Parts: sequence; C-alpha cells; structure tokens
Amino acid sequence: MTAASSIRVLVVDDSAFARKVLRQVLANAPGLEVVGTARDGLDALEKVAELAPDVLTLDLVMPGLDGLGVLRALATTPGAPRVVVVSSVGEESELAVAALQAGAVELVSKPTALATDRLYELGGELVAKVRTAALAVARPPADVSLAGGAPSPSGVLAPSRRLVVVGTSTGGPQALTRLLATLPADFPAAVALALHIPTGYTEAVARRLNAHSPLEVVEAEDGMELRPGRVVLAKAGHHLKVERHGALSLARLDRHPLRMPHHPSVDVLFESAALTWGADTVGVVLTGMGDDGLAGARAIRGAGGTVLTEAESSCVVYGMPRAVEEAGLATDTAPLEKLVALLERHVR
Repeated sequence: MTAASSIRVLVVDDSAFARKVLRQVLANAPGLEVVGTARDGLDALEKVAELAPDVLTLDLVMPGLDGLGVLRALATTPGAPRVVVVSSVGEESELAVAALQAGAVELVSKPTALATDRLYELGGELVAKVRTAALAVARPPADVSLAGGAPSPSGVLAPSRRLVVVGTSTGGPQALTRLLATLPADFPAAVALALHIPTGYTEAVARRLNAHSPLEVVEAEDGMELRPGRVVLAKAGHHLKVERHGALSLARLDRHPLRMPHHPSVDVLFESAALTWGADTVGVVLTGMGDDGLAGARAIRGAGGTVLTEAESSCVVYGMPRAVEEAGLATDTAPLEKLVALLERHVR
C-alpha cells in the first residue's frame, strides 16, 4: 500500500446484516476501499489469498474456523493483512484479548446481537482504527509459553523505592504480555499500567496477563495498594492516578480530567506518579499511535525521574515512543526483548 493509495479492507462476519453495515460504514470513508466480505474463517482465508487486503475486520465467534483460527493461520502467511477485531463485550471479552495477544492490532467493541442497528454508531471509531492498523508493522504473536520468569541471579532483593509506570496503545497487549512474562518473580518495584482499550475489556486483559506472568496482575480498584510483586492495570473508562499516604502508595480511579482523548490516559498516570514519587518514578512508553505519554514523560523527567522507550525495531506502531524520543525526554531506549534488562538496571 502506498501513501497515495486506498486502504484495502476485507470485512469478515458471520452476520449478513453486520457485513452490510460494516461495509457501508467503511466504503463511505475517504481513503478506504472495501474489496470484499467473508462469512466465516475459511471464506476469509480464501478471500485474503484472492484479494490481498491491507486490513481485515474480524468477527471472533463464527461457525467452522473462528476468528482465533484465522489469526493463527495469518501468523504464518507472508504479507498477511493487519487485523482489527470487532467484538462484543461480555462473553467475547476473553476471546478478544486472546486475539490481541495472537496478533490483532486493534479492537472495536460492537453492540450485542439485540442491538445490531447500533452498528452504525461504530463508524468513526472503526474507520480510525482501520487506518491505524494499516500503519502497523507485523510482529510475531506474543509467545506466552515463555512466561514464568525466574528470580534474578542476585536472589530476592529488598523492595525498591521506585514506582514503574507503563503506557501503551496499539500493539500494547502483545507488548505487555512479553514484558510481564519475562519480568523476574522478585522484581522489586510496584508497577502501574495504562492501556488504550475499549471499556469492558481490562478485567480480561488483567486475567490473561496474570496467567502468564510471575507477578500478580490485577485490574485497578479505587484505593488498591501499589506494592512490589503486583501489577495494576488501569480500568478502561477511568484514569489511574497514584496517591501516597505515608509508606503506602494507593491507586485512585477518576474520570477527570474529562478533556483527555483517552480514558485511561498515559499522561494522567505519568503526571500523577511524577507528582507523588518524583525522582523515584520510572516511566516506560511502549508501542502505540499518537503522543499520549509525551506530557507525562516531560513531568517525570522534570521531577528527576527516568523515562524508557521501546525502540522502533520492535514497535507495532512507532508513535508514542517516537514522540518522547524526538522531544529528547528518553533516558534510554531498547527493543522489547532487551527492555526488561534495561528496566531492571534502572530499578535495582
């Protein structure tokens, strides 16, 4: 796909009505061309080979070969399209998160089958995420079999006086899976995460990350303690902030400021950490579209803290880390496979 050409999209859904609506929404957007539709997984793979789309919008629950089966097949297909999952919150949440770990780059939440007419309301979000997906770089799916990091050779250390805050967007579930699976069981700092994802999915994200990490990974609750051995994931639809009460560090959920384009916002988390932890804050900016985290990185560096960024070579979308690096705010940068060692060095 060249910069001047249209983004070629294939719509995959077992519902004829959903295929019709999604096709109309995408076809009416400038710069997008719907090259075809598919009714199930096998049909989708045949159309991918025939039509060579740039992006696939993918339903997950389909007869025969389901959405996860399609993603597994695409993982070994040269020049495979990028995948935007279109999924319902609820019973499909776990499947949607598994799809993001298996290589899908974006997620759009659709209404339940009882409100299919509301599919038209997804237009703006779907178009934006298809455009983002078209810019994404293909990366191997997260290999969760590598999970269960061993304690560091130095043995169990005293808790660090540092707080690690991590922000990510497009490609984030894959990146977080790799990062948390390889952190050692004795990692001495508390960790707080902000991930751009639709409301209703963060509990499933936390559950799946927890299953593949030696650390405890939980969805944030207001007043939850941030402590070594625990990773707290911001709840979608809310900002995650940090408060200190003596020796305790607590998570706070807040919908304000409402003006932020993302809830949770990486900037809000980072700025809160910088305010409460100052020079003991370590910010980590992973793959993602846009520049959320730039203002937060500036606040962390201004407080004397450390900011690490994921290198372009491992990013699905090199947007958020690029913004921080180009502003001269990155203390260090490394590809994802080397980021844990870099993080440990700064924390320990």
